Amino acid sequence: MMPSKVRVPTLPSSIAGRASDNRRVEPELLDDLPANDPRALRSRRDLRRLNAFMGHAGIIARAVCPAYGGQPPRQIVDLGAGDGTFMLCLAKWLWQVWPNVEVTLVDRQDIVNAATQREFETLSWSVRSVAADVFDWLSRTTDLRVDLVTANLFLHHFKDPALRRLLELVSGRTNCFAACEPRRYSVALRASKWVWLLGCNPVTRHDAVASVRAGFDGAELSGFWPGDGGWRLREEAVGLFSHRFVAQRLNGPKYN
Repeated sequence: MMPSKVRVPTLPSSIAGRASDNRRVEPELLDDLPANDPRALRSRRDLRRLNAFMGHAGIIARAVCPAYGGQPPRQIVDLGAGDGTFMLCLAKWLWQVWPNVEVTLVDRQDIVNAATQREFETLSWSVRSVAADVFDWLSRTTDLRVDLVTANLFLHHFKDPALRRLLELVSGRTNCFAACEPRRYSVALRASKWVWLLGCNPVTRHDAVASVRAGFDGAELSGFWPGDGGWRLREEAVGLFSHRFVAQRLNGPKYN
């Protein structure tokens, strides 16, 4: 009988040891600010800069691009998409090898502006923004099946039971899921307290520390992934501060 999960071995990080503390999920200030609050606008600019600094679009692109070979995905859903700029960065990485992709951006707030939408169009990617709670949206769209679901700096917002439920819902909607999250370990925690050096505002400075404390290490996300259906899982530290997780159905696209 085929095993329900296949773990792909990965090498431990050469930078530092494993996390010493359990996950601690704390409220993040940006989540409770109105979309047009000046502090929120500034914090989203900070996040764009931090994403670029950590290279998360490239981390996801390098994980998923080989999986599809000559048959690129047609539909992508990005959960917790925010203002859409992370997915736009991913599109800029992939549009030449993945043409004419349809993207759905799901977030509680509809904050994807017209300029971002136009940039997607210049890459021949179509985009639509859905303002919804991800649990409600995934629960309603029971007939939804898309090629790829992504999440960037999103999974760490959820405590363990909710995270397990979220990944269960995702597993029923796609053959491939890829996420990039904060890595929870001492070096990242110390660095998160120094983001003011990058000009980050107080909201981002608070949330950066909270994000690392709620981040992931080792094979923690693999443990939350549902065991049914036959999946190949790969989970690893990437760079100094990031943690990557990829789940692929065994009869889905190949993952190298």
